[in-house]
Amino acid sequence: MTISLTPPGVRVFDIPEPDPSKTLGAARITSVATAVSETSYSQRELLDICAITDPRVRSVFLNSAIERRFLTLPPRAEDGTLLTEAQGELLAKHKQVALDMGVRAVRAALENVGLDIDDIDYLCCTTTTGFLTPGLSAHLIREMGIPAKTSRVDVVGMGCNAGLNALNATSSWAVANPGKVAVMLCAEACSAAYVIDGSMRTAVVNSLFGDGAAAIVLIADSPDTAHAAADVPASPGGPRILGFASHLITDAIDAMRYDWDDDQGKFSFYLDPQVPYVVGAHAEQVVDRLLNNAGLRRSDISQWLVHSGGKKVIDAVRVNLGLTRHDVRHTTGVLRDYGNLSSGSFLFSYERLLQEAATKAGDYGVLMTMGPGSTIETALVQW
Repeated sequence: MTISLTPPGVRVFDIPEPDPSKTLGAARITSVATAVSETSYSQRELLDICAITDPRVRSVFLNSAIERRFLTLPPRAEDGTLLTEAQGELLAKHKQVALDMGVRAVRAALENVGLDIDDIDYLCCTTTTGFLTPGLSAHLIREMGIPAKTSRVDVVGMGCNAGLNALNATSSWAVANPGKVAVMLCAEACSAAYVIDGSMRTAVVNSLFGDGAAAIVLIADSPDTAHAAADVPASPGGPRILGFASHLITDAIDAMRYDWDDDQGKFSFYLDPQVPYVVGAHAEQVVDRLLNNAGLRRSDISQWLVHSGGKKVIDAVRVNLGLTRHDVRHTTGVLRDYGNLSSGSFLFSYERLLQEAATKAGDYGVLMTMGPGSTIETALVQW
């Protein structure tokens, strides 16, 4: 007697094996370049310029693990004091500084791999430190003479984590358009998001952020090479992006935010003192999910590029993930030399890793950013 396991009326079809020749490729980061605003200041210089004498505020600045930051300070009055900038003036500053840094970063990233402005097929611009309509991408296209036909998108207001959100979208476009050139720019004129007063709330913010932009070029493998590329390390053109994982800490959605300050007549950024510990406590689950999806463990990761969010944030992430100080050497180095550069910080660390020439074929790396939401974003790459 034959027993059928197929329910009556259900037709069974043979499902063909996937055609390897139709497997999508992986996006590769082929180049990175960074730019900053014109002038850098030590923390002690900033305290003197801003005439900050409160010992509690001075302690925040001087114990931040930051030595210098690039900033575009307000103009000064005849007596040397900083003039107050209205919100409209801050928006104009954002446009000018972000565009200047962005142009230089994009141009350098293209030159690194022998590409020209006309080669750009897709442009993604990320910023949180100001608002423009049309977005920064449109202004960049006009300023640089990028072809008007270039596809573009602007990621606005997501905060320090936004670089990886934008990378996710940009790499997806590259995979869907193999062989074409996608450029992602993180441009943060943090000087345009400052409220200068003597409060402890603003002291935490004002002691931390700096101006900076970072651009990367992505190109995806073509479909006819994707199957082979899935089993071997990436070409010397750069690491392949293997996957992403996100985690939104909804209970801490107000821990990092912009508020409107009626007294100042401008937006004011707020950072909850508990942010480092909240982020650190959730770092393991999102990183482990990212790695589990690829069948990897933390011990398989050779390179860790973590957002330079601040000394306490870096320490909390390092301790919770079991990382060494060497693992986060570029993260702490970028914080020391530039402060928190918001969405582009992790790319400044990536640039330093490339300059160090410490990677080898087959190495895995984890990129990690943290920001408002509160959100942790991660990406897995392989050289």
